[in-house]
Amino acid sequence: MGREYDQDTTVGNSVLRIRTRGRAVLSNPMTNRGTAFTSEQRELLEIDGLMPTGFTTLENQTRRVYEQYRSNKSMLGKFLTLNALRDRNEVLFYHLLSSHLEEMLPVIYTPTIGEAIERFSSTYNRPRGVFLSIDHPEKMEQALKNYGLSAEDVDLLCVTDSEGILGIGDQGIGGIQIAIGKLSVYTAAAGIHPRRTIPVVLDTGTDNLGLLSSDLYLGERHGRVRGQRYDDFIDQFVQTVTTLFPHAMIHWEDVGTANAYRILDRYKDEVCTFNDDIQGTAAVVLAALLAAVDVTGIDLEDHRIVVFGAGSAGMGIAGLVRDEMLRTGRSTTPEDAYSRFWPIGIQGLYLEGDHRLHDFQKPWARSRLDVAGWDVKDPSSIGLLDVVRNVRPTILIGTSTKGGAFTEEVVREMAAHTPRPIIFPLSNPTSRAEATPADVLEWTDGRALIATGSPFEAVDHQGVRHTIAQSNNALIFPGLGLGVAACRANRVTPGMISAAAQALAGLVNTWRPGAPLLPSMSDLRLVSATVAIAVATQAAEEGVAERPLSDPIQQVYERMWQPRYPEIEVI
Repeated sequence: MGREYDQDTTVGNSVLRIRTRGRAVLSNPMTNRGTAFTSEQRELLEIDGLMPTGFTTLENQTRRVYEQYRSNKSMLGKFLTLNALRDRNEVLFYHLLSSHLEEMLPVIYTPTIGEAIERFSSTYNRPRGVFLSIDHPEKMEQALKNYGLSAEDVDLLCVTDSEGILGIGDQGIGGIQIAIGKLSVYTAAAGIHPRRTIPVVLDTGTDNLGLLSSDLYLGERHGRVRGQRYDDFIDQFVQTVTTLFPHAMIHWEDVGTANAYRILDRYKDEVCTFNDDIQGTAAVVLAALLAAVDVTGIDLEDHRIVVFGAGSAGMGIAGLVRDEMLRTGRSTTPEDAYSRFWPIGIQGLYLEGDHRLHDFQKPWARSRLDVAGWDVKDPSSIGLLDVVRNVRPTILIGTSTKGGAFTEEVVREMAAHTPRPIIFPLSNPTSRAEATPADVLEWTDGRALIATGSPFEAVDHQGVRHTIAQSNNALIFPGLGLGVAACRANRVTPGMISAAAQALAGLVNTWRPGAPLLPSMSDLRLVSATVAIAVATQAAEEGVAERPLSDPIQQVYERMWQPRYPEIEVI
């Protein structure tokens, strides 16, 4: 990086010192500002005549590219337009994104990112990120060095093995797009400088036969590697990263269910690591639950909770809610907390002795005595309606990706036994949501407290406009990463995750009828700063902050990069 330009990326907007000249200035997305170069800058940088003579402000450039963006009719077309913009002018890209973040988040992130991942090899244009192959582990260290960042330059690595991409499963090398998309949100929402992050894909092969049979596929052409060789590859990655970038947080994204918990448990007490599917999802759902519980007037530890689709995300939510019960409950024991949960998977209600359960699911399995005497349709697979009828839950959480699973019969049965049912159909995209807010409100006579995973329009019901909270991880992970970077936390602790959730819940006022349980996605900069301060403060209290913040509000604010053209020093 120093050969072409230098910039202090730890402060909001520092001087950009440019060494290179001519077309090289325009080919680097961090030095290029196109027609926004002044006449003096064009002369000094030797780019006179390489663009139209007219001078344009960043604001006018943003207007122009926004019109280009809107001219695309397809979501994938919009995605590719933004991708191309980022590759030629990173400041302009983030200024556009920050100006229209709520509108563009579904394009650079879920759900459009799913299609971009599926079509990665066929739409491939310019490389971005680091591609590490399990077939060439000896090249790992040099590949990470080749990205051009030093030990002091990196706050975050977002890494995926692409096995559990969104709701579409194994996507091989294309998973790099989810890492890139996540890091774009870190920058747009929390102001982490784009040159302080590294997207990484761990190419361990793929079991997706469609990819393996395509001549265009760009990843390793063999089945997905598992077992000890996979574990050794992960361990080598973690050890290499912590050596090269000792202050960076490793953000795991869309790792397959069988490995996600193992990896998090293996390294959470050794390095600064975070799994967004487990911890990020759990934190934002906990925040919504805290807001909803406040409305019901029933203490959290007294609720009965059914988790439908109890995989890594569902069990992550249950784990964080359980920890919150233990932290805030008057006399709650671990046994008491576990007893409040009823997890349901593909095979039905989790029951002790079921060999199909993963290790992380087994502690949540119910005793067979708990269901003795139940009148159920199929004793070998106790389904959602059976559980709702017998447990009479007050909270129903859906992370199943099974669209329409919360049927009218299920919802009405639940609503018959609790005055303010808390119902969270969290699966996305929209087609996979367990229910729509409009249906849930209709079936509960407007009494339900709702949060969804996908964005839904407000619902008018019996004279009340219900604004639907979107339980989007973007409300948590950018602020968490910013807080970790600001105080140089060397761990991500359960207390820091809880602090993030509580800070988020504190930003809403749920007492107005129909009010959302979470802040709007349009407030992400405020949300991220608030979460970051809470995380950094908690890290200091727990002794894991290497640089505790003396003035948290000011220091977090100064750390947030603003997408504006900085002052240029030509050297």
